[in-house]
Amino acid sequence: MKPCYNIALAEPRHLKALAGIELLAGTMLRGHAPASVLGETTPVNELREAQVEGRLWVALRNDTPVGFALVEMLGKSNPHLQEIDVLPEHGRRGLGTALLQAVFEWIRFSGYPEITLTTFREIPWNMPFYSRLGFEEILVDELRAELKTIVKKEASYGLDPKKRVVMRRWAGAI
Repeated sequence: MKPCYNIALAEPRHLKALAGIELLAGTMLRGHAPASVLGETTPVNELREAQVEGRLWVALRNDTPVGFALVEMLGKSNPHLQEIDVLPEHGRRGLGTALLQAVFEWIRFSGYPEITLTTFREIPWNMPFYSRLGFEEILVDELRAELKTIVKKEASYGLDPKKRVVMRRWAGAI
């Protein structure tokens, strides 16, 4: 029997499980990201704020979180995909795509012009995955101040900006 999955807005009871998902999903990035980055998790207060504001979705298997997508707001009208993680044992089943589809529906409903993200340029399951879903690279000289700040912050954590890419998907493509 196939596992039963569904995507839903996160509820307060889901928050406790997300740090574990984030850490286990991070194991897929060993050798690509510094251990210090892979050992960090999103603070619970950020998750709680996003949950309250409807910017946090979970992939559930039989009502247990196995993945999540977190959107942060860069100013009032610039949503940015801060995090998307799926437990490795639940990977390659379309959960990342399903989480992003929920985010896209939210973007469309909310009337935002685009959503942005940063990801690894050279990892086969990162940039190509987002490209297949309609994201396009934003050239460095076209970055808004908020996105430049994110790139600098990531560099301060040890992520090489040359190995990262900033991408966007226009709401019209959603």
